[in-house]
Order: sequence, then C-alpha cells, then structure tokens
Amino acid sequence: MKRRMLLIEDEPGLRTTLSDRLRKEGYEVDTAADGESGFLKAMEGDFDLIILDIMLPLKDGFDICRDLRQKGSNTPVLMLTARDETVEKVLGLKIGADDYITKPFETMELLARIEALLRRAVRSPSDNSGPARFGSVQVDFRRAEVTKDGKPVVLSAKEYQLLRYFLSHRGETLSRQRLLQEVWGYNVGTSSRTVDVHVTWLRQKLEDDPKQPRWIVTLHGLGYKFAE
Repeated sequence: MKRRMLLIEDEPGLRTTLSDRLRKEGYEVDTAADGESGFLKAMEGDFDLIILDIMLPLKDGFDICRDLRQKGSNTPVLMLTARDETVEKVLGLKIGADDYITKPFETMELLARIEALLRRAVRSPSDNSGPARFGSVQVDFRRAEVTKDGKPVVLSAKEYQLLRYFLSHRGETLSRQRLLQEVWGYNVGTSSRTVDVHVTWLRQKLEDDPKQPRWIVTLHGLGYKFAE
C-alpha cells in the first residue's frame, strides 16, 4: 500500500516539483496551497506524513502544527523553513514537529528525512496491547493517548515515540546514539542534543518534579534509563 502524504506549500513551483517527485518515488500525494485548507485536509485525511511550510497564507505552519497536536493528531510533521534560524527550528519542534529542513534543500536530503520519519512512525499495536502505567501516568497504546492524573497529556509524535521506546526498554541503559538511531532513524551527523531536548520536554509533561525525575533517569556519560 502506498504511503499517503500531505504537502502544504503556497509556492506553486515548489509544490508542483515536490509533489511530482514524491509521486515518482511511489508516494500518494495530496496538496494544499494555504494554511486553512491544509489544516482541514490534515484533520480529515488519513496521512502517513505531513510536509508543512512555515510561511503560509491564512494560517501559518506553526499554528497548524500546534492545533493538530492539540486535537490529538500524531501524524509525523516535517517542517519546511526558509530561514536557518535556531529559534525557529526549536519552536517548531517544541510545538510538535518531528523534523525540519531549511530551504533551499537538496531533494535527496528531503527524501532521506521522509524515509527516516516513516520508518519511525507510530504504528498501531495489536489489540491485546494493554495500557502502560507509571506513577499517575497511563499510556494507551491502542489509542496513542497519554494521561496524567486522569487528564490528557498532549505529546508530539516524536515525544510519543520516544516515550514508547523507553517503556519498551525499561531498566536498560540507552545511549543517545542508540535513541537517535532507533527513534529518529539517524545514524551519524545528528547532534545528541536532539535527544536531550525531547527528554526535557517529556519530563516537563510527565514527571511530578522535572528537575528531580523519578522515571526518565540520566546516567551521566552513558545516556538514559527508564526506571523499572
């Protein structure tokens, strides 16, 4: 079955070029030229990946990504940014994007990032996968839902994937490079800071005291461990 993608990009030339190339690579592609129609398509369609430009008419990419996560969408989001600015990238990741690429970019790099995201995309576990619990947190794998003290916790797709990997390897020492490879699909050339930032966000959302975490424990010089 072909993987389905939504490309939200207002520049006609780039939209046509990318959608044509993605179709040649075997993907099924839908497109939107503005933020409002793109958001509606993202909510209504069953997509495997959303490629999202930041600068869009009617509704910008940051608002789209944030609103998708708030409504419970875990579809991986790859953001396209025209400026190579750290603040913009961090903001995109913080509101729920899974990766970003700066314009202008090489098509092969874009395809590699798409493949990495699709490899690590959340897949629905079997019906007999029960919920996982730690402290006041419960993770429902079938619905990809997380609650703390009975209240919903909004996680980005990457935060959810990282949490799920931690829960699947409780008690194991997990190096940053292993997490980058297994959760992000990256082998080399990616800063381990990516892992640290996402761990920090998970702690802020799930730990009672993020500064003295009980569950996601740092092993200095080694990586992380999820407490048994």
